[in-house]
Amino acid sequence: MALPAHQRLYDDDTDEELSDEQVRELLKEAERSLRAKQAASQKPAADTPFKLPRLNPGHIADSSTTKDGKLDPSKLIDKEQRALADGIKKIEDPIQVKKQKREEKKATAGSDWFNLPRTEVTPELRRDLQLLKMRSVLDPKRHYKKMNSKSDVPAFSQVGTIVEGPTEYFNARINKKDRKGTFVDEVLAQEAVTGRFKSKAEQIQSAKASGKKNFYKALKAKRKGGVGKR
Repeated sequence: MALPAHQRLYDDDTDEELSDEQVRELLKEAERSLRAKQAASQKPAADTPFKLPRLNPGHIADSSTTKDGKLDPSKLIDKEQRALADGIKKIEDPIQVKKQKREEKKATAGSDWFNLPRTEVTPELRRDLQLLKMRSVLDPKRHYKKMNSKSDVPAFSQVGTIVEGPTEYFNARINKKDRKGTFVDEVLAQEAVTGRFKSKAEQIQSAKASGKKNFYKALKAKRKGGVGKR
């Protein structure tokens, strides 16, 4: 039996130590007391009824027979299976499917190029591409890298429209009347204002006519006109 914490082991006031046998007896008593408490806590109450766990029966298939005991053919097959059986199934040729996938793959430049579509060549696009290739003659003060491509039309390309941001409304905005649909229209509109191509063409024509019969006729007429004025 365990002694209370405030009770002394001996009645006398001597400070004698416990023997090994007394220590073992105290430990055994404490162990028996601890086991008794654990057994009392784990023991179920006598009046608690035993309950079985609830079982899940799952889906119970509908009976394929009627109340009269006859076979019901509508319940032999599920509705989904019956819909598939009654419908028309499309059988695809594997060769045609492979050919179609190959054509779809060739229709774009691939995921590495953001599926850029194949170029749809139109007369307007062809003129714009030719103008881009000869853009060095538009402005003699600008120099562009020479294009080594033999083909004027790229295999994959896409045409877009540049939309100015809200900060460019006043400083880099083009008026609606100055906006054109293609590059060629913009160049022609600029030529109507500057006239640089016309003067350049006249210089080329005069250089080509130099030393020929018409050149000497024009020079002679110019000299005669100059003498008459004197």
